[in-house]
Amino acid sequence: MTVNGADQGLLTGLRAPSNNNPVQDATSSSITCGAPGSTSNTVINVKAGDEIGAWYQHVIGGSQGGNDADNPIASSHKGPVTAYLAAVSNAATATATSADWFKIYEDTFDVGSKKWGVDNLIANNGWVKFRLPTCIPNGDYLLRVETLALHSAYSQGGAQFYTSCAQIRVSGGGSTKPSSTVKFPGYYSNTGSDIMINIYGATGKPDNNGKAYPSHGPAKFTC
Repeated sequence: MTVNGADQGLLTGLRAPSNNNPVQDATSSSITCGAPGSTSNTVINVKAGDEIGAWYQHVIGGSQGGNDADNPIASSHKGPVTAYLAAVSNAATATATSADWFKIYEDTFDVGSKKWGVDNLIANNGWVKFRLPTCIPNGDYLLRVETLALHSAYSQGGAQFYTSCAQIRVSGGGSTKPSSTVKFPGYYSNTGSDIMINIYGATGKPDNNGKAYPSHGPAKFTC
């Protein structure tokens, strides 16, 4: 993770799976922050409005061997990239599966360019960058970043979730709280139109047949 471009260190402040296997059950407890793996005791200090960078690589720390064509992720793994926050009392110890989440960022599918969020992630060498809302209250939060690969999502259980969470402490914020929140697990369904979906059009390309991608997750929080 980076804060305004400053690298926080490999796995620092993160709850990350110890392997690159996807979660394929949207109702699993692993849908929240990925399968149990590395957990840091660090809480990263940030300010409301800061630019956050989340770095995806094929395996922890970089490519899987030399000339890894699937680093940061296989180009076939089209899908959206989203980010959520959940206010908690202590980010280092909070239980992620009982947290109340609200979406702050999404990069899904652009009908005009036919590009998915994953295409942009690959073009940026695995980086996803977004700003924290300026109006959220000060305090501890969990930050959940999710990449959803839909290349095999035409059958139930084919969607592949790659998620991790960061532990952050926000200062310099405001007083606006989200009007509604969701639970992970709880919100997603394995048969939801955004999760069990055939993204291949009439020509066989992953262009969602030229249609908009269904809404993925709740509406994005804005100040």
